[in-house]
Amino acid sequence: MSNCKYCDEKLEGRVDKIYCDEHCKSAYNYKVSKNKEASFFNKVEKQLKANRRLLKLYNKAGKAIIRKEDLIASGFNPKFFTHYWKNTKGDVYLFCFEFGYLERTENGRSKFVLVHWQDYMGTV
Repeated sequence: MSNCKYCDEKLEGRVDKIYCDEHCKSAYNYKVSKNKEASFFNKVEKQLKANRRLLKLYNKAGKAIIRKEDLIASGFNPKFFTHYWKNTKGDVYLFCFEFGYLERTENGRSKFVLVHWQDYMGTV
């Protein structure tokens, strides 16, 4: 007889049984996954989701302007984006899914112009 890997209770039944029930199996695997360092993919995905959430939060009207330092202080990282769009003036808007931003300097201060993806911008 062996013991459960998670709760250390005596196991009954099959000889090769590892966990006493599905709860212990799930809890053990969750504990193991929390101790592992996140993969590069997971880090990028997490930052892209954070960027999208922040752009959506600060851009409720479809277009907004916010100070760069304020957005970055909220956890935004402008190095992570999903795609870009270039307008006829040559400005390149970077997008996190459907929410985009363009860096501008006005009166010596860096700002982001926040926009929402529009149909005229084409398909991604």
